[in-house]
Amino acid sequence: MSRDIAVVAFAQSDIRRTTDDLSEVEMLMPVLHEVLDRTGLKTADIGFTCSGSCDYLAGRAFSFTLALDGVGAWPPISESHVETDGAWALYEAWTKLLSGAADTALVYSYGKSSPGSLRDVLTRQLDPYYLAPLWPDSVALAALQAQALIDAGDTDERELAAIGARSRRAATLNPNAQLRGSVPQGEYVVRPLRTGDCPPVGDGAAAVILAAGERARDLCERPAWITGIDHRVEAHSLGVRDLTDSPSTRLAAEKAGAFELPHSQGRGGTPTVDTAELHAPFSSQEVVLRKALRLDDSVRVNLSGGALAANPMMAAGLIRIGEAAARIHRGASDRALAHATSGPCLQQNLVAVLQGDPR
Repeated sequence: MSRDIAVVAFAQSDIRRTTDDLSEVEMLMPVLHEVLDRTGLKTADIGFTCSGSCDYLAGRAFSFTLALDGVGAWPPISESHVETDGAWALYEAWTKLLSGAADTALVYSYGKSSPGSLRDVLTRQLDPYYLAPLWPDSVALAALQAQALIDAGDTDERELAAIGARSRRAATLNPNAQLRGSVPQGEYVVRPLRTGDCPPVGDGAAAVILAAGERARDLCERPAWITGIDHRVEAHSLGVRDLTDSPSTRLAAEKAGAFELPHSQGRGGTPTVDTAELHAPFSSQEVVLRKALRLDDSVRVNLSGGALAANPMMAAGLIRIGEAAARIHRGASDRALAHATSGPCLQQNLVAVLQGDPR
């Protein structure tokens, strides 16, 4: 069964360094109310609900059930959960609507990184036998990747600093961003990465609504149609990967149709998109992604500020898709690429291509 599916609404919280005064549910509920209000839908109108979060961040098992109680699980709803970024929850919801099992879906994700040491928590993503017992943290691993890029001649510290500065300058127009404007490059965290090359630690939530076919046009004046989406994975062991490249991102983009000319069976050498939202938590990772996706200067990248301006764990990838869709909704973009990642050094990568109706 072939169906056209679109993002029809997007909402996110302000990303804050700490939300000690709020529980995960209290942080999430205003976002859910906002995204539903944008379409006029009620919870009972949603055909499928899918969420993304992480028990390691919450510090307790099955923490997502608390949020589900806030969403409203009665009368019994069709619901699922992924233990990762909400971009993958969107992927599951997309397949659900594609099958014809539902016409609308609510996708949400959230994460509070502030209560503990995020760098330590993320070591639990590593190989449990050889790497995890050594406790190499996410910044140290990203620094290895950055140094490999520098050694290969793909970048230098000046270019990395410029990426961070551009991202936070773009974030001045994003009221939800955590860091905006002039942010000092700072001291080395792990050489060659300085403070300005690293993402801020913050808490936040995001939600989108998907709809199929004419239902999407009923709910949104200009839907952001998902013309393709794909997810690929690199090897778990860092030692067998070329950290200066991301073949999984390239393959996901190819399978999602990023390199196909719109309304044509022909193929092009570069993505035929006008904007891209890349989930690059470290400045060096934008270099890797740009190369993998063959993005030239004509494509406007991370106009929201990206993960260098706000990186709420388990929501930052979904936000990339939401930001790309919102730009199409308001007519600021016609065809956009959105990317999400998970795991160390861009291990897992999801690419979605979104397109608006011709104007």
